[in-house]
Amino acid sequence: MKSGWETVIGLEIHAQLSTESKIFCGCSTKFGDEPNANTCPVCLGLPGALPVLNRRVIELGARAALALTLRVNERSIFARKNYFYPDLPKGYQISQFDRPFSEQGELEIMTAERDEGGHPREWRPMKVRITRLHLEEDAGKNVHEGLPDVDRYSYVDLNRAGTPLAEIVTEPDFRSSWEAYDYVNHVRHALQWVGACEADMEKGNLRCEANVSVRRIGDENFGTKVELKNLNSVRFMQRAIEYEIERQIELIESGGQVRQETRLWNEHAAETRVMRSKEEAHDYRYFPEPDLPPLIVGAEFIEQVRNSLPELPDTRRNRFMQEYDLSYNDASQLVSERALADYYEQAAKASANPRAAGNWIRSELLRELETANQTVAECLASPDELGALIRLIDEGKISGKQAKEVFIEMCASGKGAAAIVAERGMAQLSDTGEIDSAIDEVIAASPNQLEQYRAGKEALFGFFVGQVMKATKGKANPKIVNERLREKLKA
Repeated sequence: MKSGWETVIGLEIHAQLSTESKIFCGCSTKFGDEPNANTCPVCLGLPGALPVLNRRVIELGARAALALTLRVNERSIFARKNYFYPDLPKGYQISQFDRPFSEQGELEIMTAERDEGGHPREWRPMKVRITRLHLEEDAGKNVHEGLPDVDRYSYVDLNRAGTPLAEIVTEPDFRSSWEAYDYVNHVRHALQWVGACEADMEKGNLRCEANVSVRRIGDENFGTKVELKNLNSVRFMQRAIEYEIERQIELIESGGQVRQETRLWNEHAAETRVMRSKEEAHDYRYFPEPDLPPLIVGAEFIEQVRNSLPELPDTRRNRFMQEYDLSYNDASQLVSERALADYYEQAAKASANPRAAGNWIRSELLRELETANQTVAECLASPDELGALIRLIDEGKISGKQAKEVFIEMCASGKGAAAIVAERGMAQLSDTGEIDSAIDEVIAASPNQLEQYRAGKEALFGFFVGQVMKATKGKANPKIVNERLREKLKA
């Protein structure tokens, strides 16, 4: 970004709650079914059909809100948000407006600026204010076929109409596209952590929108914001924000004015394009939904949901730091996913070396998962076996280099560490008697090198180590070889 300018970004995330049926009817929320197969008079908006609130939506909405540090309101109101699109059969969306389900949260995330390749530099904590999380129904989906102005056909699939959404809205707290990127990933993981949302952006059950504006540094007034809509990947969102920042600065510096509008990201052209002028809240003509009473959520229910939550990421990170003596950055990485945190804790206990377990997971395990395009749950190397592998190193039975070879085999085959070491004959020789015997033979066979070493040629120590390792076929414990060899060469 050009110097002298500041970016201001606010984010909205639409997360589909993981219910089996829709928010106001019993239709399935299953993804990938035949178009319009999962519909009924309620989600089609037919006259006389009345909505009935799905209790599971309230439970999952509360889990999401509490995981993101929001206050769950004991009374909230559903409202009609009026607008007209082909995929909105009623002509309005049942949402929430001035009395949302939850509000006023503050979330701590880890963020970092990136180099040109997108690799993070130094991580740092950041506070993000979450304005609200409200509940609403989703619209359907328009499907377009053919080329514009030639054979263009548009179809409407209403399977998605009525699926339950939690809309999560932040304050304009972000000052770079990478901060926004890290926040969305944090929220995705938090929602998955508590089982509120699958957060699979490819399936569309998590979508994000960014409100982007720029202003000169020192200016306290916000610039005109542009909404970037329907961003179906976190990386696309980051690129779209970067493009929009540069577009707005260039436009202002050339004497133009930024218009308040909604734009779409075109990944192929790597640019944003106008979709429509941006509506204000009054354009939607909100009013309370007459077919639904106020939603009353008692303190007892909220407490039940709170008690049912797993240990949350921030709490677990702090415990890892205290209990396992991990750094803030290391602990934060290990709790980035619930499955990864579970894997680490089990490996830490099995190895009796929590710090080594953390290092192995952050380096070797994550690299193997990336190579195999697997999740932690799909990894064939169990945390108990990783712990066993670390114990073999600590007991001096194999070297660190050998352990890396063993771990690759563990991930590929699912075999245990001890079994692979036995199959490959990799067990280290730690018997000092046998090692002493090999050292004596090497020294006896190398009188010239011995004389030069004792005359001050220290570099020859490596020669003797190599000969001993060769004599023991690479099985001698390097630490013991070094210790015993120095003693004998000085004798």
